[in-house]
Amino acid sequence: MTFRIRAARPDDLQALYEMAKLTGGGFTNLPPDRSALTIKLERSQAALAAIDPQGDELFVLVLENVATKEVRGTCQLFTHVGQRYPFYSYRLGNLTQHSAALSRTFRADMLSLATDLEGSSEVGGLFLHPGERAGGLGMLLARSRYLFIAQHRARFADRILAELRGVIDEAGGSPFWDGLAGRFFGMNFQDADQFNAVHGHQFIADLFPKHPIYTAMLSETARAAIGLPHPSGRAAMRMLEHEGFAYENYVDIFDGGPTMTAKTDQVRSIREAKTDRIIAVDDDGGDQALVSVGLLGDFRCAYGCVRQVAGGITIDRACAAAIGAKPDDVVVHVGRA
Repeated sequence: MTFRIRAARPDDLQALYEMAKLTGGGFTNLPPDRSALTIKLERSQAALAAIDPQGDELFVLVLENVATKEVRGTCQLFTHVGQRYPFYSYRLGNLTQHSAALSRTFRADMLSLATDLEGSSEVGGLFLHPGERAGGLGMLLARSRYLFIAQHRARFADRILAELRGVIDEAGGSPFWDGLAGRFFGMNFQDADQFNAVHGHQFIADLFPKHPIYTAMLSETARAAIGLPHPSGRAAMRMLEHEGFAYENYVDIFDGGPTMTAKTDQVRSIREAKTDRIIAVDDDGGDQALVSVGLLGDFRCAYGCVRQVAGGITIDRACAAAIGAKPDDVVVHVGRA
């Protein structure tokens, strides 16, 4: 079976809603809420229709089975976070104090509410249907976002982030939320997460204390969750690290999951992306690659075989059909590694 990435359309709402119901909670960018998903699709359509960058754009992409036209995955890109709502993170730091009377030095870890990452671009909302978690489709979803950025570089910031879902218990709760923020809001994790998905982070600024929180005051389970990804997100964390992202002590304010950051131009798939003209479409072999074509609403990406020839490249017929590419089209490609 051949799959491709394309820009989401309004008629993808039902497919996105069905996938959102499978996430198991804690997936802020893909809430099981039709109204919130409709707003996302409307924002994405507006961004896709804008010739000039608007400064606060959301792009929603989907993974589509070429033969059946079924949508089996999705991912999102935000050009500049924190423009509509403040973008809050916890920054994990430390304070060292010395007591001369006791002849002892104490080092305390602290969580501080921060908006340091405001203005960065974000890749998020990645979800692959459980029935398709094989064959490198998660990698196709993840890396297609970087080719989209490479083709629309002026729309994105110089720093990029990715938030990984944190530890969620069997009941759907968050040890981190229960041990920290939940004490100030009178809301369980599921309610707070859903509210944030629909209304944004502003309620955090309204109600949360502004002073640093000493981690020693948290429960053991809450402390243990700081900076840890959900078990299902460990592979995603490895993929991000392979692309050049790093954990720099920023964590999600809801579930304590790690926020990974990188310089946009140093992300591997962006740095190594090449732009070439298609000289021919054939099945004479080549190197495995991700290949994308088209701008904004016409963006399409799929796996293919690329062979360098005089004046450009050749791509295989299946890839060409999947992305609607033909000789003389200009494509962006990066090796499948």
